[in-house]
Amino acid sequence: MSPTTTAVTSVGTRVAELAAAQITGWQEGYLKDRPKDVAALARLRRGAGRDAADLPDLWTLVDTSPLHTRLEGVRPLSEEELVRAENALHAALTLWALHQQSRGVRMHRPHAPKRPAGLGAAVRGLMPAGSIDEPVRKRLVRASTAPDLTSLSQRLRDLVVLLRRADIPLDYGLLAGQLYTWQWPDGAGTVRREWGRSFHSWQDTDAAASRENADDNTSRPTDHKDAS
Repeated sequence: MSPTTTAVTSVGTRVAELAAAQITGWQEGYLKDRPKDVAALARLRRGAGRDAADLPDLWTLVDTSPLHTRLEGVRPLSEEELVRAENALHAALTLWALHQQSRGVRMHRPHAPKRPAGLGAAVRGLMPAGSIDEPVRKRLVRASTAPDLTSLSQRLRDLVVLLRRADIPLDYGLLAGQLYTWQWPDGAGTVRREWGRSFHSWQDTDAAASRENADDNTSRPTDHKDAS
C-alpha cells in the first residue's frame, strides 16, 4: 500500500467513524420520536442527491468540526482532503435521512461478517433468493460508473428508495468512507471492487437471522407527519 493510499484510507476511516457517530445519535432520537431529531432528519433528507454547496442550511447541521480538530500525532488535513471528506459526509448523512424516513427500524446498521451491510449486499438483498434481478443490478453498476460525486449521490438515491421500501438497512459509516475514497484517483475502482465483493457476500437469511434482525431494531410506529 503506497503512502498516498494509506493517507486516503486513514482519512476515510475518520469520515466513516464520524458519519456513524452522527447518524447513530439522530437515529436513536428519531426512533424515540424526539422532535429535534425528527426535524433534523427532515432537513437532512432534502439534501439527498444534491451538492453540499447548494444547501447552506445544512452546514450547521452536518458537524464537520472533528475533521478540523488537530489530533496528537496526526497531521492536519489538507484543504483538498477536507473538502472531499465534507462532501462524503454530506452525501452519506443525507442519503441515510432519506432511507430512515418513516421507517420504524434502524436503516443504518453496522456491517458484520455474518450480517453484511455494505451497499452490494444490500442491493443483492432486493433480489429474489437464488436469482439476479438485472434491472436492479444495472442500477448498482450505473451508480458505480458515475462521473462525479453529485451524480453518484443521485444514482445512490434511487437505490436507497428501493432499500427503504424493502426495509433493508445499510452501513452508512462504511458508505461515507467509500464515498471519500471514491473521489481520489483510482478510488472509484477500489470502491467498485468493494461493492462487487459485498454483492457476492450476501446470503439469503433464514428465520433465525430474521429474528435476530428484528431483535436488533427498536420498533417505532410509522410517522406520517414526516412522510413528505
